[in-house]
Amino acid sequence: MPVPNLGPESTVSTAVLTATGSTNDVVSALPFGIYTGSADFISGATDQVAYVYKKLGGDVLDIEIKAANVYAAYEEAVLEYSYIINSHQAKNVLSDMLGASTGTFDEDGQLISGSDASRDFPNFGFSYARRVAEGISTEAGVGGFLTEYSASITLVGNQQKYDLQGAVQTASLVASSNFAGKVENKKVLIRRVYYKSPNATWRFFGRYGGLNAVGNLSTYGQYADDSTFEVVPVWQNKLQAMNYEDNINTRYSHYSYELVNNYLKLYPPPTSGSIASSFDKVWFSFTVDEDANVVDNTRLRGVEGVNNANTLPFENLPYANINSMGKQWIRRFGLALCKEILGQIRSKFATIPIPNDSVTLNGPTLVTNSREEQDKLREELKTWLDELTYEKLAESDAAIVENVGTLFSNVPLPIYVG
Repeated sequence: MPVPNLGPESTVSTAVLTATGSTNDVVSALPFGIYTGSADFISGATDQVAYVYKKLGGDVLDIEIKAANVYAAYEEAVLEYSYIINSHQAKNVLSDMLGASTGTFDEDGQLISGSDASRDFPNFGFSYARRVAEGISTEAGVGGFLTEYSASITLVGNQQKYDLQGAVQTASLVASSNFAGKVENKKVLIRRVYYKSPNATWRFFGRYGGLNAVGNLSTYGQYADDSTFEVVPVWQNKLQAMNYEDNINTRYSHYSYELVNNYLKLYPPPTSGSIASSFDKVWFSFTVDEDANVVDNTRLRGVEGVNNANTLPFENLPYANINSMGKQWIRRFGLALCKEILGQIRSKFATIPIPNDSVTLNGPTLVTNSREEQDKLREELKTWLDELTYEKLAESDAAIVENVGTLFSNVPLPIYVG
C-alpha cells in the first residue's frame, strides 16, 4: 500500500493582494459599473491596488483580500464622494430650481432623460420666494395663481340672507358658465361683494356723486379732479380710489353686509319696494379652492417639476470632473473601505492555531478603525463644503469688502494741488 502524501497542496494563500493591479480586470470586478467607460477611472482603480498594498504593509505580511475588492471599494468611494458633493449642491440650488424640469433615472442614478444640472451654476430666480409671493398675491387680490371668477345673485324683496355657495354651485352646472365644472363639491372663497350702479357721472362728479365732494381732501366744490384740472399727488389719488370703492359698496347702495360661511346677509333687508331697476343684483368675485399639487391646464406652474432634493436632475459626478482634492479624498476613503473588508475577513477566524500556541488576528480592530476613518472623512468633507455654500461665500465677500473699506478709511487722503 503506497504511503499517502499528507503535505499541504500549497503553502501560499490563494487570496492575497498583489502588489499592483491590472487594468484588464477592473471592469469585471465592479458591482455597478457606472464608470466603466472612463479610462481614467480604470487607471485610478488600478493604482489604488498599489496604494492599499503599501499602506497595509503587503510587502511585510500577506493581505487577505483580492485586487477585485480594491476595485469595488474604489468605485464605492467615488460614488460616496459624488453623493456628498451633490447633497451640498442641492442645498445651494434647490430654492432656485423648484418648479424646474426634472429627469428620469436608471437603477444607477444616471439620467435617462433630462439635462444634468449637478455641475451648473444656476440663475438666481428665487423660485421658492416667488411661489410664496404668488400665494400672498392671491390672498391680497393682486394676482396670484388662482383664477378669480365673478357671479351674481338677484335680490328678492324681504329676503335678507342669500346662499352664495349654492348660487355658484348651481351656475357651475351650466355649460356656458366660465367656471363650469370647476366647483363640484369644493368650497369657494368669496373675495369681494359689490354691485354695479350707473357710472356715467363717476368720472365727472367723483366718488360722492357730486354731493359735497372732497376731491383733494379739502373742500373745493362738488366736482372731481378730472373736471377741475387740479394737480394732486399720486398718494392722494390712491386714497381717493380706496374711499371710492368703499363708497360704491356701502354708501351708494345704502347696504352693508355680513359674510358667514358663504352666506351673505344684507343690512337692512331689502323690501319689495326698495329695489331699483339699476340695483337688482349683487355681484361677488370668488376663487375655487384647489389642492396644492393641482396642475392648472392653462399654464405651466411647475407642479410636476422639481419639488424637493429627490427630483433634482443630478446624476453621479463624471469621474473626469473630479479634481485633485476630490481624488485624494477618494483614495483615502477607498483605503478605509479596504481596511473594513480585510477586518471582516479576519474576523471570521479570530485565532489561528500554530504549534504549541495560536495567533490572534486583528479583524475587529480593523473594522472599528476603518469605520471611524470613514466617518471622519465624511465629516471632514461635509464641514469643508458647508463653509463653501453660496450663502457663506456671500458672507465672506461682504466681510472682505467691509475690511477693505476699513483699511482704506485709515489711509490719509492726499492733498490735491491744482
